[in-house]
Amino acid sequence: MSETTPLVSVVIVNFRRPDDTVACLEAVRGVDWPADALEVIVVDNASGDGSASRIQAADTSAQVIESAENVGFAGGCNLGAAAARGDYLAFINNDAKPDPQWLRAAIPVLESKSAACVASKVLDWEGRTIDFVDGALSFYGHGFKLHVGEPAAEFSDDVSDVLFASGAAMIVDTAVFAELGGFDERYFMFFEDVDFGWRLWLNGYEVRYVPSSVVYHRHHVSMSDVGSWREHFLLERNALFTIYKNYDDEHLRDVLPAALALAVRRGVALGGDDPHALDIRAASADESPMIEVHKHTLAATYAVDAFVEAFPGLAEDRERVQAARRRPDAEILRLFRRPLQPNIEAPAFRKGYDAVVDAFGIEEVFARRSRIVVATGDSLRPAMAGPAIRAWHIALALCKEHDVELVSTTACDGLSHPDFRVRKVDAREFHRLVAWADIVVFQGFVMFENPAVAASSKIVVADIYDPFHLEQLEQARDADEKDRRRIVQSATDVLNEQLARGDFFTCASSKQRDFWLGQLAAMGRINPLTYDADETLSELITIVPFGVSDAPPCKTRDVLKGVVPGIERDDKVILWGGGIYNWFDPLTLLHAVDKLRVRLPGVRVYFLGLKHPNPHVPEMRMAVATRRLADQLGLTDTHVFFNEGWVEYDDRQNYLLEADVGVSTHLDHVETEFSFRTRILDYFWAALPVVATAGDSLATLIEERGVGLTVPAGDVDALEEALFDLLSDDDRNAECRRNSAEVAETFRWSKALAPLVEFCRDPRRAPDLLDPDMVRLMGTAPGRRTRRERLVYWREDYETVRAYLRSGDWKAMSKKAGGRVMRQLGGDR
Repeated sequence: MSETTPLVSVVIVNFRRPDDTVACLEAVRGVDWPADALEVIVVDNASGDGSASRIQAADTSAQVIESAENVGFAGGCNLGAAAARGDYLAFINNDAKPDPQWLRAAIPVLESKSAACVASKVLDWEGRTIDFVDGALSFYGHGFKLHVGEPAAEFSDDVSDVLFASGAAMIVDTAVFAELGGFDERYFMFFEDVDFGWRLWLNGYEVRYVPSSVVYHRHHVSMSDVGSWREHFLLERNALFTIYKNYDDEHLRDVLPAALALAVRRGVALGGDDPHALDIRAASADESPMIEVHKHTLAATYAVDAFVEAFPGLAEDRERVQAARRRPDAEILRLFRRPLQPNIEAPAFRKGYDAVVDAFGIEEVFARRSRIVVATGDSLRPAMAGPAIRAWHIALALCKEHDVELVSTTACDGLSHPDFRVRKVDAREFHRLVAWADIVVFQGFVMFENPAVAASSKIVVADIYDPFHLEQLEQARDADEKDRRRIVQSATDVLNEQLARGDFFTCASSKQRDFWLGQLAAMGRINPLTYDADETLSELITIVPFGVSDAPPCKTRDVLKGVVPGIERDDKVILWGGGIYNWFDPLTLLHAVDKLRVRLPGVRVYFLGLKHPNPHVPEMRMAVATRRLADQLGLTDTHVFFNEGWVEYDDRQNYLLEADVGVSTHLDHVETEFSFRTRILDYFWAALPVVATAGDSLATLIEERGVGLTVPAGDVDALEEALFDLLSDDDRNAECRRNSAEVAETFRWSKALAPLVEFCRDPRRAPDLLDPDMVRLMGTAPGRRTRRERLVYWREDYETVRAYLRSGDWKAMSKKAGGRVMRQLGGDR
């Protein structure tokens, strides 16, 4: 077996169908997976017809386990899993056959740790119609498949999250399967896959549908021996098991009474019995009327009784399941797809169904989703900068519970997601989106460019993680003095408008929050109404730092060592993990490396990106100076290397994982104190030791947690010594890596965005903005300009651009326009 190829254990459960199982075995042996990395296990479920020996004779390499009793599909799968040695378990029905790429398409998803379970695409035996591409769940616990019977050739699907994988074909991480206790064997068959999928999500894992992982299935052959009323009993009982174990307390209180009532009503409806046959008014006290009851009616009644009978064990299981909860129901309910869909349309049932749903307020349980627009002025594309990355992850977090549209006012291409729409919008489209939305989350200049946001009564969340008016103090040095003053004032005005209108604010650190509290106070937003609502003001402004991916980085290809000419496999690589902007100090780094190469000839510096992914952003003055100095010192392409483009977001881990140290050096000015260097978080994510300039919040963290070393701004000798220490001392480097990995846990996006997710669960307008008297008072705040007054600055900018156009000075115009774009974008990536 290859060292890099994981061992996969395929589990097949047989019950009196040896011919089907042998055919399935033959197809499994034909999958595109190394034979020495494939373990095949067949569990014979007490067939009693010689199935086990026939199967073993057909495939002598397979491990055949004979169960002394029929333990059902759930118990049979668990028996196979208990005997498995593989890294991954692949369950497949014995009346199914896998496509040759079944495992090859699924295993990389599990290897990346982005999901713990893969749901395969299941088609009919000839591949003509759909058997499983997505699963849905009713609020009362009945799972069902979407798109069953639709022509496969006409169905277009993508990789997506699903609540559960079909038991006909799923692949799951073996350790996770064991952690969850496998399938619940009380189910015997039916809905054990639904229950398992729900528990995966509840425990913080994900189930991913991968359409290129295909299996062909003989429809419902395995069900033919059950009998329709027995099947009905199992479905009703197992559905009650599922909802009782897995709903949280709040939702269980809402749903369980309705589910019990509907279980009985469904049995009566399916049995065709007359619910009015027992008329107590027509019967005397001594009469015992004879009533014929259909088996379906009894099946439903017995299912409820079996649910009651199982209570002691179920209660223990519920306590254990809920104690392990890592994800709230609010994130899981979206995966139900069609929670209010009744599974039968008989008029007698539908009338009762509507009455129960209305009486118990079930629609309200599943109607707590908001419509949210997440808007950025940055470019949304595979190669993204900081603001777009942040907006992308905000949309990812919020779409789990809400209907989300992620939009850019600049550019969008090559980026999509199955759970929310991603696109570029113009002013008219954005105006329509604001009308559609309940909540608007934005960053940068979006609200200034789209007055509909400020003018609306919608809930507005201003993401002010980047104090870009401070950046402009440095960035605008390229402009003449008059323009520089106007640029800085314009940026300040734009932010003040946000502070005056926002209902809720997010910033990146406690130091930033202190800064913004001061500016909010100057705008009159810290007042008796906001204070009385929450004396800590956390309901007005909270900390939402930049984050790192919840899944650990996984290397997919070589990118630096032995790949870039001049960087050998045993060289020591220092990574500059982002763009070169005017508020950074790469020049001190180059001087330090010029000295360091004497002591460490194999030292190399790699600058991850020069050309900003937004085509309207011109090259920075500091980037030009950096290249010039590297040439002057003779470092270019010998010890210092520049990536001329911009690394795609989903490819950056390959560069990070090949680096030995991550570096971030910046100038000593006010922007430093309130910045949040997002590239440093990527270093944490990849467990890199860090060398950074002292002075900002992350530098303090680096010092306190032993992640690396910090140095004074502009100190070449201190920087050279710090880099030497971490590159030459393997033990210290390893210790910093361990500490860095621990720090990364506190910055996972799921944790970082939790305050925003919580706000959107119970969104509200700011109390002072709903009080006309308070609004009038705040409107007189000193220094606050009206929109009309602010437009004066923008008219002057417009006249400046017109003048450059007339003169034909395209270079100067590009420089001015680029400054405007950078003011809109902000960020340091």
